[in-house]
Amino acid sequence: MKYYKVNFTLSPLNSDACDLLAALTGEAGFETFEETEEGLTGYVQQQLFDPSQLDELQQSFPFPDVTVSYKVGEAEDRDWNEQWEQEGFDPIVVDNRLVIHDGRHLPEQLSTVNYQLSIEIDARLAFGTGTHETTRMVCSTLLTLPLDGKRVLDCGCGTGILGIVAMKLGASACTAYDIDEWSVDNTRHNAVINQVDITPLLGDATILNKVEGKFGLVMANINRNILLNDLPTFRSKMADGAQLILSGFYTADIPLLVDKAEECGLQLVSQLEENGWACLLLATKQ
Repeated sequence: MKYYKVNFTLSPLNSDACDLLAALTGEAGFETFEETEEGLTGYVQQQLFDPSQLDELQQSFPFPDVTVSYKVGEAEDRDWNEQWEQEGFDPIVVDNRLVIHDGRHLPEQLSTVNYQLSIEIDARLAFGTGTHETTRMVCSTLLTLPLDGKRVLDCGCGTGILGIVAMKLGASACTAYDIDEWSVDNTRHNAVINQVDITPLLGDATILNKVEGKFGLVMANINRNILLNDLPTFRSKMADGAQLILSGFYTADIPLLVDKAEECGLQLVSQLEENGWACLLLATKQ
């Protein structure tokens, strides 16, 4: 996937303003940030970049004494997970029941622990290994749900980890989609590694118009603006009594997502929060 590299300059430099800028641009699709001497450098997928959002942010930045300027350039077209591919990642344990690991790092001591599930993930060019709070919280929520026989939909599947966990927990079928071709291929690859059957599709939520039937569980770990836009589509694919797991946004965005969900005929069941990130479990209203 191709990224833009955006250098933000804050004058005067203010650490609190930098934190807020990262949060606000995160809502605009920015995924990764690096601190600089002038402020921040952010990275955003080219297909998600909307410069009008940055222009609006400049005009309405909540720190009136801080001026924000930015410069956009193309990020180096390279494998953003190159280090992960070469070095792998340490095993990640969720709720002492699920362990997520790569093909190189399964410490000997893990074999003596009675984990309910062991998932192997080869990240390649996709995102989603369990290192991020949102992925862990969705996995934690999945561990609490009765999934036997349910048909599952994974929106913005990345590595396919969420669909794989759902299938290992007893789901009968999983359809997944992502706008990134590498992610679709990686989901297919990881499904084979974990010996589960997932149908990965290339596209955004509009591709669901071509998918027949309803789902008992829908999962979407995507940024806030995409969730708000796609919630009606998610709802249209949910069977009676179905549940929806949403993550990929900050705790401050919870009221906005809950309000939109209620407009779509959904109600909040539970929520998780970790380091400022949120995960919601919603269900169709009875």
